[in-house]
Order: sequence, then structure tokens, then C-alpha cells
Amino acid sequence: MDNIELGLQLMVVGMSAVFLILIIVIWGGKLLIKAVNKIAPEEESLKKASAAPAVVDNTTMAVLQQVVAQVTGGKGRVVSAKKV
Repeated sequence: MDNIELGLQLMVVGMSAVFLILIIVIWGGKLLIKAVNKIAPEEESLKKASAAPAVVDNTTMAVLQQVVAQVTGGKGRVVSAKKV
């Protein structure tokens, strides 16, 4: 009976330790993400905000319209398209 109690006690202590370590890792990761985003913001968002959207040329637009018409059976249409 003593072995079962010791085993259960070790299991509870071990699982608690793992749980606490995982919580610390999660909080540390969130803190690291916030710090990095504050120190070095993403460069792409700055470029996208300042650059005008690139328009798709007429040939590509015609191909897109044909593909959409074929896939949707003539029910769909392309109103506009931009390069991402």
C-alpha cells in the first residue's frame, strides 16, 4: 500500500511540475513576441501601407475572367484583380 501512495504522490508532483513549466514557457513566448514586435515591427506592413496596389494587366484579367466563367458555369464574374 505504501508503494501505491508513493507512486500517486510522485505522479501528482511530476504532473504539477510539468504543468507549471509549460505555463512558464507559454508566458515567456508571449512576452518574447510582444517584445520583438515592439522593438522591430514587421517591414512588410510598412511597405504595403505606402505602396499603391499593382493592377493586373489586360491579358491576365482576360484569362482570369475565362477561368472563372468556366469554373462557375458562366454564373461568376471577375470585377477587379490586384497583385498581392
